[in-house]
Amino acid sequence: MATPAVDHDKISPHRQSASASASSARERIQARSEGDDSELSDELTDTTNVAQEIPHDDDEPPKSDLPFSKARCIALVATVTGASFLNTLSGQAVVIILPTIGRDLSIPDTRLQWIVSAYSLTFGCFLLLWGRIADIYGKRRMFIFGSAWFAMTMLVNPFLPNEIAFDLFRGLSGLGAAANVPTAIGILGTTFRPGKAKNYAFSCYSAGAPVGAVFGNLLAGFVSEYTSWKWVFVIMGLLAVIVTVAAFFILPAPNHTLHDEGVTVKNSVDWLGAGLVTVGLLALLFALTQGNVVGWRTPWIPVLIVVSVILVTLFVFWQRHLEKTKKRAPIMKVSVFHSTKFSAAMAIMALFFSSFNGLLVYATYFYQDFQGLSTLQTTLRFLPTGIMGVITALVVSQLLARVPTYLLLAVGTFCVSISSILFAAPIPPETTYWAYGFPAMVLSVFGADTTWPSLILFTSHSLPQSDQALGGALVNAMGQVGRAIGLAVATAIQTAVMAHDRGVDVEEAGPVIPWDSASLAGLRAAEWWNFALGCAAFVVVLVAFRGSGVIGKAGVVKAQRRPTERDDIVVDSTGDGGIKG
Repeated sequence: MATPAVDHDKISPHRQSASASASSARERIQARSEGDDSELSDELTDTTNVAQEIPHDDDEPPKSDLPFSKARCIALVATVTGASFLNTLSGQAVVIILPTIGRDLSIPDTRLQWIVSAYSLTFGCFLLLWGRIADIYGKRRMFIFGSAWFAMTMLVNPFLPNEIAFDLFRGLSGLGAAANVPTAIGILGTTFRPGKAKNYAFSCYSAGAPVGAVFGNLLAGFVSEYTSWKWVFVIMGLLAVIVTVAAFFILPAPNHTLHDEGVTVKNSVDWLGAGLVTVGLLALLFALTQGNVVGWRTPWIPVLIVVSVILVTLFVFWQRHLEKTKKRAPIMKVSVFHSTKFSAAMAIMALFFSSFNGLLVYATYFYQDFQGLSTLQTTLRFLPTGIMGVITALVVSQLLARVPTYLLLAVGTFCVSISSILFAAPIPPETTYWAYGFPAMVLSVFGADTTWPSLILFTSHSLPQSDQALGGALVNAMGQVGRAIGLAVATAIQTAVMAHDRGVDVEEAGPVIPWDSASLAGLRAAEWWNFALGCAAFVVVLVAFRGSGVIGKAGVVKAQRRPTERDDIVVDSTGDGGIKG
């Protein structure tokens, strides 16, 4: 949502003068938007400086940063948070009931992981495409479509009688999540102005993931214990129906001021770029997913990885070409990565999400496979993550407007690293859960719900209004790629250590065995890798973000400009380190 223009009839003379200067500079920017980039950069600096100098009159009442009534804003945030909640819920709940599904559908253990992988692959690969489509054709429309598609596929999935159809619909469900998850971030980014309300909105959205994970564990645990596993899918589908209906009535109509000229050749979808990045990510994630299953020496695994790197490289060069020639709007503006902080934020997202996700995966293996605990007992050990997630969301929403971003990111990545150490250290496995398991769960989710809202809020402030959904897609895509790479390496490390301790080849390492010393050594080695990833994210924060401002602080009155084809140029007067040029 565009920031309301300043009412020049109600502001003091010195503010009128400053606003007039800003307006003049803006007119020069637009007039030269097709001209020399160096002149445009100078004009942009002038506009930014003028905007920052506009003071607030003490006798002027503060304007509310709520775009609607408080009740509707709460309902809107709750609705879009449903996307984050359902995405995590779907992944976690299905993992818990995998063995039961395999028995009922006669799926061998070697192919059982495809029930999870099919969803993850389509989700990760279509994020950028759906994000770009949402920015062009409407975020509200895409969110409703994605939620409705997710609901339909979930409701159909449990009634499919064979493995191929079941996996296919799991993949189709991932398409729905890829449509509504980044769009949810885009909706929050365009609806709320920088300030307290936006901080609350992004913090609540971030809390949706850990709450969804805990609820997924509880749902799958209780439902599979007392009734058919099919009810897990039915309940998830019904929840998605509720989100879809709520979105239809609560989400605001599109802001047509951002797309006055309609969908033209220049802002239509770049299908060539979409094809390159989608196929490239699909090849990469597929190879990483299958590498530890079929073996990294299998010839087609390295071939796929090389092909994926070539396709993604071609995508980057093609996007750069489109951005320079302006013949068509690219899927992703490569120029945003000219900012050191923006590039660092994407790297932090990949490293951090890889560390955090790996921690939770191997903690599950530790409790369920090594200690031999039941599904419900394992679920109860993860319960603190959901409770702490809600508490952290409330705390961080306040800290975002008061604490420098680099401190929040440093604390978040440090906490996740410490959580990994608690599982990696040679603590006797018989030690009570409250001595190391409980603090690890609390610290991990505190770190996650501190880092995640800081990163998505930074991304939202760094990109223009026309690219907000794409920004949500980009941070999620970086997280998915980081997760796939990190988990593949962690699995390889775990398998190698287990094989070494058992005195066999890697191909014969075998599964995790309850209370087996080799199994414990493999799990701990994987957690040391997760610790290293968290430390790497921590170092990037200290090097690249040190000295950054307070990202959640409400900015001064911004210089307004009419959106042009030069959407890669962002006037940032908040002092928060947004992308310029």
